[in-house]
Parts: sequence; structure tokens; C-alpha cells
Amino acid sequence: MPAVIVKGMSCQHCSASVTKALEALPGVSNVNVDLLSGTASYEEASPVDPAVVKKAIEKLGFEVVG
Repeated sequence: MPAVIVKGMSCQHCSASVTKALEALPGVSNVNVDLLSGTASYEEASPVDPAVVKKAIEKLGFEVVG
């Protein structure tokens, strides 16, 4: 299960926004955003370009680390 570290999330609304953005990506499902650790993990039906995931999160104003 791929995961990314997201900096800048501070509340449940933040994690819900990241969840919604990732779930909107083709091939992404079962998104789990952990606010305390700052990680977002997800399952892929087929390989998803990490740059696409990063762009979806950064569009919300958060930073993807790594």
C-alpha cells in the first residue's frame, strides 16, 4: 500500500480534504489519512504515478515530503 507524508494538515477538515482529493484520482481507493502521523496511504487498482498523487495534494495547499 503506497503512502506519502503530508505536511501542513492540522485538523479533521484537512485530512478529509486530502482523502477526497486522493479518492478522486483514477485507480485510487481505500484512502486512509492519519492526521497525527501526517501520512496518507491508499490502494491502487493499477499503478498510479506518484507525481499525480503529489500534485493532487499540493493543489490543496499542503506539502508532500519525499
